[in-house]
Amino acid sequence: MLVQEKLDQLLQRHATIEAEMLEGPDPEQYVKLASEHSELEPVVGKIREYMEAQSNFEGALEMIDDPETDGEMKELAELEKQEATQMMADCEEALKLLLIPKDAADDKSAILEIRAGTGGSEAALFGGDLFRMYERHAALKGWKVEILSESAGDVGGYKEIIASITGRGVFARMKFESGVHRVQRVPDTESGGRVHTSAATVAVLPEAEEIDVEVRNEDIRIDTMRASGAGGQHVNTTDSAVRITHMPTGIVVQSSEKSQHQNRAFAMKALRAKLYDMERQKADKERADSRKGQVGSGDRSERIRTYNFPQGRVSDHRINLTLYKLDRLIMGEGLDEIIDALVTDHQANILAAMEEDA
Repeated sequence: MLVQEKLDQLLQRHATIEAEMLEGPDPEQYVKLASEHSELEPVVGKIREYMEAQSNFEGALEMIDDPETDGEMKELAELEKQEATQMMADCEEALKLLLIPKDAADDKSAILEIRAGTGGSEAALFGGDLFRMYERHAALKGWKVEILSESAGDVGGYKEIIASITGRGVFARMKFESGVHRVQRVPDTESGGRVHTSAATVAVLPEAEEIDVEVRNEDIRIDTMRASGAGGQHVNTTDSAVRITHMPTGIVVQSSEKSQHQNRAFAMKALRAKLYDMERQKADKERADSRKGQVGSGDRSERIRTYNFPQGRVSDHRINLTLYKLDRLIMGEGLDEIIDALVTDHQANILAAMEEDA
């Protein structure tokens, strides 16, 4: 049940923000107000729809209860009452979703890490397939992908690849990709036609700004080294690769794709993301200790999805979803269908937890 007091507070806040924006605040404050206004806009629109339906419902009731109303008008009023009741129910459901507490990192860009797991060369090839899938998906979304570091597999693909994906709301969608991805297929090197199983681990971290996490100069050690490429390709002759060690946590990050200046910036970006993610994981654990069904993207050691090439099938084990669209998925086109289902399930779990706590 929606609480009228909460709806009134949101309407009041929306009006206050609009008034403050008209007063001509400084640019930084204006951006903050505009961002909050943009978030509130769909909520306020739905509240107004709900209140209009409520008003129509009450008006219809008055007509039905009025002894002066003739039979034909009573019938029309009854129809209006039914329509208003349905509209109020629809608005309530929409508002429940709109009012779900937002993950503070949802609007952020992301750092994507893919590491080959069990399966040797085939796992590295699968790591390459996953990266290209995400790269194509990002292109369809208008997101920008930049490789921060990569370690090529012996016969192709990647033993490890780390990239940044930049765009609004990247983390909100991509966070559901964290976990172990398993592939079942016949490797090119397999003469007997037997299906092999191998795996790769995906981690998606929210990209952190300097205001999100403080990295003190005295806490880091920066080393520069000569970059090396597979088979002598793309080898820089200068000491351009950068490795940063965060002494308090032991986290080590490296970038070797660009100039030394860019590599340092990329490595700092990756370090901030890891430190920010560490804080979020700690907060998630504290929430989980006090309440089951916390907001989060799940355990990264969990096997989340299987890609079965002989059957053209992909199965997401978290929501028991199976699609026979592997070709579209691996091209990055079918990923939205799985992510949409995961988002819906995630929202349902949060709503259930909120109702338990209410």
